[in-house]
Amino acid sequence: MKINAIIEKGNDGYYSIYTESEIETHGIGGFGESVEVAKKDFMESIEEAKEMVKKEQGSLPLKYELIQIDFKYDLESFFNYFDWINVSKFATAAGINESKMRQYKSGLAFAN
Repeated sequence: MKINAIIEKGNDGYYSIYTESEIETHGIGGFGESVEVAKKDFMESIEEAKEMVKKEQGSLPLKYELIQIDFKYDLESFFNYFDWINVSKFATAAGINESKMRQYKSGLAFAN
């Protein structure tokens, strides 16, 4: 099973991960003060959903045994998770004004 998961930073400063995918009828998601914490919470919600399905059905359908997750990041989440990336060098390589890129990173401006 492949899951497309969106990572975003909320107005409250916390990160959330959501997806339209479900494990049977169980929704999955994650939340935390950093992308790393939100990802851990997301992975725990997958395991909890799998356990609930096993309990309800007696076994887990094969399609849920191997789950592939494709994470998509908003810019704030991207730079939070990949904090080793130098924003100024990234901006130069991408052909974006460094000041504007710092605004994107901090959520003061949004890329279209």
